[in-house]
Amino acid sequence: MDVTLHLAQDPDADELLGRSALAALVGMLLDQQVPMEWAFKGPRTIADRLGADDLDAHEIAGMDPERFASALSEKPAVHRYPGSMAKRVQQLCQYLVEHYDGDAEQVWTGVTSGGELLKRLEALPGFGKQKAQIFLALLGKQLGVRPTGWREAAGSYGEAKVYRSVADITGVDSLAKVRAYKQEKKKEAKG
Repeated sequence: MDVTLHLAQDPDADELLGRSALAALVGMLLDQQVPMEWAFKGPRTIADRLGADDLDAHEIAGMDPERFASALSEKPAVHRYPGSMAKRVQQLCQYLVEHYDGDAEQVWTGVTSGGELLKRLEALPGFGKQKAQIFLALLGKQLGVRPTGWREAAGSYGEAKVYRSVADITGVDSLAKVRAYKQEKKKEAKG
């Protein structure tokens, strides 16, 4: 992976997301109950606090849980719920170590269908169907991972020229459009 992403709206954080499959997965995992930019800045913050240039699934999986949670809890915290998210990040890394030798990119490398990729993403700890579909759309739209049927497997998130999720954020303007879409959906759900 070596692309330019604009999910965190922070050059250093976005640079890491664009070159590190694990950072992108962790950012997606953190993307709940906090602003999108905050979630996707999280991997850069974690790497900095661990004194590293990138995230390492083996290192994170093997860390003392209290020490890792403490790193995510330092001010400013990586997430609104740093303790529970530290646990989820470690579970994700442990799964990647067990199933993909710690190489997050292996989740999608060699996959031949969108359906197969969706199943792999849904199997990741902390990834339900919606999160898996959004990440699949991000892979297809911005990271060049496009197995046969990827748009269909990503559901409405895979549609072209829409602004529904992080998969559609390519800059400040598209971020504003995604925010507007999400606000409209919240209004519809309430009314």
